[in-house]
Amino acid sequence: MLFIGCANHDKLEVLEGYALGTKYHVKYASKTLNSEKTSNGLDSIFSVINNSMSTYLPSSLISRFNRDNTSLRVDEHFETVFRVSEEIWTKTDGYFDPTVGPLVDAYGFGSDGYVPINYEHLDSLKRFIGLDKVKLENKVLTKQYAEVSLDFNAIAKGYAIDLIGLYFTNKKTDNFLIEIGGEVLVRGHNPESNKPWSIGIENPIVDSLPKILRVVELKDKAQATSGNYRKFLIDSLTGEEYTHIVNPITGELKPSNLLSVSVTANTCIKADALATALMVMPIDKGKELVANEDDVEALWILSGEDNQTILHQSTGFGK
Repeated sequence: MLFIGCANHDKLEVLEGYALGTKYHVKYASKTLNSEKTSNGLDSIFSVINNSMSTYLPSSLISRFNRDNTSLRVDEHFETVFRVSEEIWTKTDGYFDPTVGPLVDAYGFGSDGYVPINYEHLDSLKRFIGLDKVKLENKVLTKQYAEVSLDFNAIAKGYAIDLIGLYFTNKKTDNFLIEIGGEVLVRGHNPESNKPWSIGIENPIVDSLPKILRVVELKDKAQATSGNYRKFLIDSLTGEEYTHIVNPITGELKPSNLLSVSVTANTCIKADALATALMVMPIDKGKELVANEDDVEALWILSGEDNQTILHQSTGFGK
């Protein structure tokens, strides 16, 4: 590869693989790190996250907490993600809620199709929803009801990306891009272009052109996107499409013309969690939240007439 600029350039290394249930892509330039050493470092981080927060691993801390009605001592990574979850849960008035899993399961995600829920069933499930029903004191996690469970799927990838970023920073690597399942953290610049890293935002209307709706230049920032355009359920009776994000406030799953939300922030854990929350928050309420956060910007993409997209963005998004 040819790099433009001064002499003594670092080689741009590219690592790709599968972790945390999705694909990852890492690009970095370093005089000290080789690909084998870096790959081993990433594997160690993924292993730590899985053992702590993977709901697919029966022996993980989160699986044990969800399965057993006992108190559980957690590790520092679990505690960090839980504390940030509490912070975002409070800031979003409960629209970001890692305890919403029982409602998601009840609606039939991951099974054969949409399952209508009557109000009686909904009310019974809502008793177990709310992060205030889980307590973490002195690294010991407890829950108010045995039926309460946690799922950090909407925040753990962001935290993993931040950990990888810290790994590179500690290795004196200044220029890197980390992407896991569409969530991104960048530092420095792209050595190939000697410019800020360019991140494409996918057109959420499937099979429509252009495939990339926006290109954002990021410098020392994180970006996360949440969307309902690839995951939805179809009611076999009405044909209506239902989004894959359950409203944790009402417990309801309603059709929406909001296709995706992209969020930039200083950390990927924050961008990841807020992107999920903004998908279910009323847009005006979401805009107010973003305006009150100094490091946060957002882009909302909605569907309009004739398969067209409607964009709303905060004043500093992409700048």
